[in-house]
Amino acid sequence: MPFHSSFPNTSFCQSLFCRYRSFILFLTFIFYTAYHLSRKPISIVKSELHRNCSTVIRPVDLNITNNATWCDWAPFDQDNYQTLFGVLDNSFLVAYAIGMFFSGIFGERLPLRYYLSAGMLMSGLFTALFGLGFYWNIHSLGYYAFMQVMNGLVQTTGWPAVVACVGNWFGKGKRGFIMGVWNSHTSVGNILGSLIAGVFVSSAWGMSFIVPGIIIASTGILCFFFLVESNDQESGEAEPLLQNAPHTDRTVNSAISTDPPGVVEDHTEAISFCGALSIPGVVEFSLCLLFAKLVSYTFLYWLPLYISNVAHFEAKEAGDMSTLFDVGGIVGGIMAGLVSDYTGGRATTCCVMLIVAAPMLFLYNYIGQRSLGTTIGMLLVCGGLVNGPYALITTAVSADLGTHESLRGNSRALSTVTAIIDGTGSVGAALGPLLAGVISPTGWNNVFYMLISADVLACLFLSRLVYKEAQSWCGRAPRQRG
Repeated sequence: MPFHSSFPNTSFCQSLFCRYRSFILFLTFIFYTAYHLSRKPISIVKSELHRNCSTVIRPVDLNITNNATWCDWAPFDQDNYQTLFGVLDNSFLVAYAIGMFFSGIFGERLPLRYYLSAGMLMSGLFTALFGLGFYWNIHSLGYYAFMQVMNGLVQTTGWPAVVACVGNWFGKGKRGFIMGVWNSHTSVGNILGSLIAGVFVSSAWGMSFIVPGIIIASTGILCFFFLVESNDQESGEAEPLLQNAPHTDRTVNSAISTDPPGVVEDHTEAISFCGALSIPGVVEFSLCLLFAKLVSYTFLYWLPLYISNVAHFEAKEAGDMSTLFDVGGIVGGIMAGLVSDYTGGRATTCCVMLIVAAPMLFLYNYIGQRSLGTTIGMLLVCGGLVNGPYALITTAVSADLGTHESLRGNSRALSTVTAIIDGTGSVGAALGPLLAGVISPTGWNNVFYMLISADVLACLFLSRLVYKEAQSWCGRAPRQRG
């Protein structure tokens, strides 16, 4: 559904275009907030599925077979419950990582409005079906794992599509700042998902999934009726991200075009998978995101349980406290965008934040639970440093690479490039919670050592790009800003 901007009054055209653009930014923000909102309940519910039953008031009419696990939800009442939680996490994350590499290809060949709408409706269905296991009294690990696999596959419709949609509408100026603010939907979704799940977790944990499922399905309906996928405005800062050909080429093309004024057709073919990999920087940022997302998603899925175990909070309190990590992530994403816009150094910005994050994670594990004030402060700082690079790579960096000069104006590469980068990162997102489930029985210290090592590896993969950016700042190479 392209938006054609051929109006007789230029000021009216620009005013209407800006309104459309703001509306699309808000709409896609809501869409991906809903995606993340529906992913968060599992981390909140974990501490309810396996509890310390000695602290729970026992109903007098309950026929108890095991005093230690009577309040747990089978099959998570076993001693290997952390491994079983890891199975649930990875059922979603592995399916998401595999599906993401195909999602970008479909996203470039199907109408984004239909693609997103179907993805959100199906995600709502599988999220709700997970929660219905509570009311249907289902105790099969296979059932819950299957729902996680299906939800992981349909959730891959979200990221490549919303980035491509925003890319169609927003110009390259201040890209890091705009997309840093917009990318706060990830943290907002995590916060809302935690709060919504926390309302029901202690009484009827099934509603912790059903309500988010209804919300994301509702946004799918909203998407079907209101999303405008692209525009054809071509002037100044309003120039779309995907119109990346030089100005002189556009002038020549418009001179010989038979299209009406304001209507620009894209005749380029969608880029191949190998062609997207050959874009300079795609491999480095993809591998960096693999380890950065490993750290971020380990916190996403295990932080409430860590807080509950170490600081001895109840399930709802631990979930509420974990939202501070996402609040810090909002600030970190915006700051990363601002700094990288000003310096022109996307890789350097990511590298510096990752380097500082490593000792902060060490400190959080050792002193983060000593007092309430220390916990709040460390969660905010760690959230900003961990999620800042992750946010920058998945938004502004993906947009930069998807509109790289080597593409010579090909406007159909952004979805594939975004899918490759985020798909590689999702491999790390799957590995992180899995490793946490395996390592946590040996002690939480070892989990944090794993996270710190991942941060260091993420920095190493950016070293070549950081060196090139340093050369440009020293005047040895032409300086390019995002």
